[in-house]
Parts: sequence; structure tokens; C-alpha cells
Amino acid sequence: MSSLHITVALVEDEPATHARLLKALSSDATIEVVFATNAAKPMLQWMVSKMGESPPSVLLVDLGLPDQSGLEVIRLCKAMHPTTEIMVITMFGDEANMIRAFEAGASGYLLKDGNESELAEHVHTLHGGGSPMSPIIARQLLSRMGTANKIASQAVPQQVASQLMMPAKLNSDGLLTEREEQVLQFLSRGYSYGELAKQMGVTINTIQTHIRGLYAKLEVHSKSQAVFQARQRGFLDK
Repeated sequence: MSSLHITVALVEDEPATHARLLKALSSDATIEVVFATNAAKPMLQWMVSKMGESPPSVLLVDLGLPDQSGLEVIRLCKAMHPTTEIMVITMFGDEANMIRAFEAGASGYLLKDGNESELAEHVHTLHGGGSPMSPIIARQLLSRMGTANKIASQAVPQQVASQLMMPAKLNSDGLLTEREEQVLQFLSRGYSYGELAKQMGVTINTIQTHIRGLYAKLEVHSKSQAVFQARQRGFLDK
């Protein structure tokens, strides 16, 4: 477990689940729940109040909220606070909700199973740049990627396919700083924030500052979107 101080905001409307999540998070001394609510509107109001201040390190959000979709909470919170890592905790295990959540800015997706014993560990993983997922969600995502790769390999000439496997080459034409280019290259290779900090010899806070700059310049709200936009703009090889 990391010794970092991780601040967490939680929005979950089911009382028993809400209580279990809070209990699981309180079991880790390095995690502090700074705000918890049962609806979207109070969470969004609180997030607005944190503009210009230190936002929570992690947001845990249910999708089936009583007043507004959790997907909209993810989208708006990520727009307000790009460095906040977001993880879904929900009963919805279908592919459509999973994809929408990731597109909105979530980096983790857990299904409610009544067992929150590993929740604190998942929060640390998310904060460190990982993407915690329930096994069934990971399988769906891998299946979707496998189908897409199969279609792509059948649709493009062999010489183009071979170029897709070449190492990324940066070409930001001055938009990004040298450090931001380095961070982008590591992100495209799947490095976590902790691994990035170690490779570049800086703190995780410094990495998060670079990430914030990247998100603003590329006009995105998540790591996957940043890599996608960078490839679309020619900063990385597609």
C-alpha cells in the first residue's frame, strides 16, 4: 500500500451499500473520505465549490442515482477537475454503460458484489494510475478490443499494419513541453503515475501537474482520451 494521503469523494444512493463503502474506506489510514452524498446534485455542487482548491484525489460514483445519471456526474466532474481519478461502483455490468463511463472520463469500473474488502486497494491502484475493473468488465473490454483489432487487421494493408506496431514518435510542433511529451509517450505505453514518476525521477504530484497540462492542451478529460487525441493529431503514431 502507498503511504500517500488519498482524498476520496463518494456518491452512492443505496444506504446499506453507502455504509459498507465508507466502512471499507475507513479501514485504510491513508485514505480520507472528504465528502459523501447519496445524489448527483450535492456532489456536483460540492465539486463546483472546490474549483480553485485542491480537488479530491479519487471520486467513487454509482451510475443509477435518483436525480441524475452517474455518467453525467463523471463527465462534469472530470471537466471541472481533470486530475481527479474516477471509478464507477455499480450494478450495471452491461457493455453500453461500461463504454459510456470510460468515454465520460472514468478509469475504473467495479460491480457491486457485497464484498468491499479490496476497495481500499482498488483506490490505491486507481490513484497510482491503474484501472481497477471487475473480472467480467475486464473480459468484456478485452473482447471488444479483440474484435476491433481483428477488424482492423483485415481492413488495412500489411505495410500499414506493420507501421501500427512501431514505437511512438512524438511530433507536437511545439504545443507540448518536452516533459509533457515524455509523459504522453509513457502514457501511451500503459505506465501508471507511480511508474512515470520513477522513470522521470520526479514526484507523483509533478506528474499530475504535467497530466493537467496535457489534458488542457489536448482538450480531454482522461488518459485514454489523451492518447487517442495525441494519435489523431499526429503527436503519436497511430
